[in-house]
Amino acid sequence: MSPLPEFYAVVPAGGAGKRLWPLSRTSRPKFLLDLGGDGRTLIQQAWDRLEPLAGAARIEVVTGAGHAAAVVQQLDRLAPSNLIVEPGPRDSMPAIALAAAITRRRHGDVVLGSFAADHIIHGQDGFAAAVEGAYLAAQEGFIATIGIVPDGPSTAYGYIQTGPPLGLVEAPQIALVARFQEKPDRATAETYLAHGGYRWNAGMFVFKVNVMLDQLKLLHPALADGIGRLAAVWDTEERDRVAAEVWPKLSPIAFDHAIAEPVAARGGLATVPGEFEWSDVGDFASLAELAELAEPVEPTEPGEPSEPCEPAGLAGVAGCSGAAGPASAQGAARASSAAGRRDIVGGGDQGARQMVLGGSPPPVIEGSPGALAVAAGGRLVAMLGVPNVVVVDTPDAVLVTSLDRVQEVKGLVESLERRGQSQRL
Repeated sequence: MSPLPEFYAVVPAGGAGKRLWPLSRTSRPKFLLDLGGDGRTLIQQAWDRLEPLAGAARIEVVTGAGHAAAVVQQLDRLAPSNLIVEPGPRDSMPAIALAAAITRRRHGDVVLGSFAADHIIHGQDGFAAAVEGAYLAAQEGFIATIGIVPDGPSTAYGYIQTGPPLGLVEAPQIALVARFQEKPDRATAETYLAHGGYRWNAGMFVFKVNVMLDQLKLLHPALADGIGRLAAVWDTEERDRVAAEVWPKLSPIAFDHAIAEPVAARGGLATVPGEFEWSDVGDFASLAELAELAEPVEPTEPGEPSEPCEPAGLAGVAGCSGAAGPASAQGAARASSAAGRRDIVGGGDQGARQMVLGGSPPPVIEGSPGALAVAAGGRLVAMLGVPNVVVVDTPDAVLVTSLDRVQEVKGLVESLERRGQSQRL
């Protein structure tokens, strides 16, 4: 397909993916990893989805200084001027607003879409159709969000309650957003699905830059003023000076809370159904679902486990700053192809799931229905009689938990930070 006219895409690439520790690390967050097992990292997959819709010259990436080099390495078609290195982490609203303000100064009042760097999506046609619908709603002056049609009563996502149809003849499936709902408990999620008027909030937004920035000025004037000052000098020698003065004073806030929720309350937010397979790979339960859907791939030869790289991580998987090529699980396995090993991603004994990364031996799982083993440390992982247990083995850290507590891994990481274990995070 041809790119949409005057459509730009920004990919916010931040965060540390704490709920996927120890696979995801501060130095190698999940968007730099291949967690889908297809040889492309999550940010590369995001690029692949967006290039047909926007064209390579109109895709921007916002990331931190610590990840900029890896992003450039993985996205060789990214224009240097389209890499926006934020001065520090301030959540998604300042990052998206900065990209929007820079885009407006360079290109005028165009349509901009924001799409996360760390999601897995299957079904390009469905994704493209949803983006086109959101693009039409944006041209009508709405901020549009792509709401995922739920396939079950998940408690891991926020929900969007749909309102009346927007009334666009060319896109009758687009509706107003009545309100946002925080992550529900199981009973509430089942009620939402029975009602039929709810979609998962995937955090994908499309808008004309003037519309969004005007809303930001109305709702958060100090934030809008700081972003405007920085965008005005972004392409000049004054950038670093103004950034050091302005950026630390900006309120850290998510786009959902800063813009989407209050704009929805005033009838200015539209939603397009996303009828494609989607996962934010937010925790090990999501990773287990991906492994369950994947076809098992047996190793060609026994081989020897690959040597972990320095300082204390796995090449392309976690904690390794010296890995060559894409920072991906499969990339690491290909780098050690002399050992004759291929990655295994797929199901195991009695519904157990397993992922093998970086040339590790395949796990042995017996009598452990529903368990997940992620072998990324070069050692053999064996599990016996531990249903629904999650074991994640990396060269310098091992996580053992249960599927019903994977959402708490982020809290565990924060506890490790307080205990002075930052070098392993």
